[in-house]
Amino acid sequence: MSKFAKFMKTNKIAKENVQHPVTKSICDENGKPLAWEFKHITSKENEVMRESCTIEVPVTGKSNMYRPKLKSALYIQKMIAASVVYPDLYDAELQDSYGVKTPEDLLMEMVDDPGEYSDLAAFVQKMQGFNVSFEDKVEEAKN
Repeated sequence: MSKFAKFMKTNKIAKENVQHPVTKSICDENGKPLAWEFKHITSKENEVMRESCTIEVPVTGKSNMYRPKLKSALYIQKMIAASVVYPDLYDAELQDSYGVKTPEDLLMEMVDDPGEYSDLAAFVQKMQGFNVSFEDKVEEAKN
């Protein structure tokens, strides 16, 4: 038996998709907000998104020097869109009904209330594991 048996992929717990109502403006026939389905994204997917939302900005007073700057609103938008399983934000018919061509633009059209969008962003970040600091996780593991 391998000394790393407990770390093998077969022992890794699969993360379940989560249902969550997002907006009061899209409801069923009884007026109840429809639940959307969300999936967990991988660390690799997250890094690709983060990189795509990072730009180089000049350092003030230092010629030819640049520093990375994360376009955080775009990053959160991409994270949410990548997390949504249902409704399918990539569906052309759904995009056409809102007059948009990208999943991120569709998301912004469907959840057009700033408060609801803020709540959705907080929900997705927490679901993706951005709710607990690494130090808190270490303390929890010690106990």
